[in-house]
Parts: sequence; C-alpha cells; structure tokens
Amino acid sequence: MSAFENLALGDVVAERTVQLTRESLVRYAGASGDFNPIHYRDDVAAEVGLPGVLAHGMLTMGLSVETIVPWLGDSGRILEYGVRFTRPVVVDPASGAEVSIVAKVGAVEDGAARIDLTVSSGGTTVLGKAQVRVRTA
Repeated sequence: MSAFENLALGDVVAERTVQLTRESLVRYAGASGDFNPIHYRDDVAAEVGLPGVLAHGMLTMGLSVETIVPWLGDSGRILEYGVRFTRPVVVDPASGAEVSIVAKVGAVEDGAARIDLTVSSGGTTVLGKAQVRVRTA
C-alpha cells in the first residue's frame, strides 16, 4: 500500500522544526547570490526599520516545501507550490530562529492532493496560503 492510497482531509503527512542561525543565512546567501545586507547586518536592518536580521524569504519557502519530500519519496511529484510571505523570520545573533512546519492534507483530488503547510516562527505564522499540489497517482 502506498502512502497516498488512504489520504484523508486533515491528515498530518510531515512535520519538522528547523533551527536557523546567522551562519545558515550566510550559507544561503552564497548559494543564492542574495547578499542583501538585511540578511546579515543588524545595523542595516535597523536603518530600514526592520526588527532585526531576516531570513531570506526563499530560504523559508524552500525549507518548508522540503519537509514533505521524504513523505513524497520523489520531489518530482510536486506539481505546484505557492505561498504568501506574511511575516518575516527574525534570526537572533545568539539564539537564531526556529521555523516549525506542519504539512496537512487540505484536499484530495483524482490523482493529486493539496498539502497545506503551516509555517511559523516564534509563535507567529510566517507563510500564508502555503499550498503544495502533489501527484499521488
């Protein structure tokens, strides 16, 4: 029996918590080429009115969808993915930031399912309408 045969609305298919550090942000900046100083300099973040150094939105988005890949068994099953950036992830210089992801079945269609991701940090939802459509057949 495959992991996709008896999917029901509300089933939690994956969850995890990721610890981000300032080092994580530097590594992501190098990999992505996004060296905006709001992602590594407190003084620049403060100058533009931010509450602190922020994680890259695309880093948060990527970590979130990657949560379901072990359950899927193949990232090629992802048909569509979209989010709304609702709140920033502030990464403290000492303690970093925890990002929690819970993936639940939001809809089941013929041969596909919609997985709704609840993504939060510090008790606040940071991605809105985070939905992944996946092939189940």
